[in-house]
Amino acid sequence: MAFDSKQQREIMGRFATGVTVIGTPAPGEGDGTYGMTANAVTSLSLDPPLVLVCVQKGNQMHGHLSGSRCFSMCILSEEQQDVSDRFAFKGPKDFSGLETTTAETGAPILPDVLGWVDCRLLDTLAGGDHDIFIGEIVAGECRDGRPLLYAVGGYARLADEDR
Repeated sequence: MAFDSKQQREIMGRFATGVTVIGTPAPGEGDGTYGMTANAVTSLSLDPPLVLVCVQKGNQMHGHLSGSRCFSMCILSEEQQDVSDRFAFKGPKDFSGLETTTAETGAPILPDVLGWVDCRLLDTLAGGDHDIFIGEIVAGECRDGRPLLYAVGGYARLADEDR
């Protein structure tokens, strides 16, 4: 008997994660960009410098990442919940109306994030109903601040005594 996916979601929801926005140039759409909120991300390797992001196979971002072969990962601060919300819900997700910069690949980078990495897509691996996109970091920066967190189905913040 297969493990119940609802129970898996409930259990893993107890694991607090940071919140990121993954951005990429939208292939075949001129100068457009596309993004999604993601917390299924991790640093994978220091040598070579690699990160990964898991994207559901039916998600619009899946096709954009596959086509563009690059992405940015912006780590959101606790003041950026509105940015997370913008890219979290179903429907088209472009960066129109938002200030962005680029580094090496042309993927959009948001201002005032705690950190960002710019990546070339190195590999894509199957992972059930998701694919795992592995990116090689080609540029990045960070700053001090408090991260936006997600746990038990909602946003969370560090307590003052945690810092």
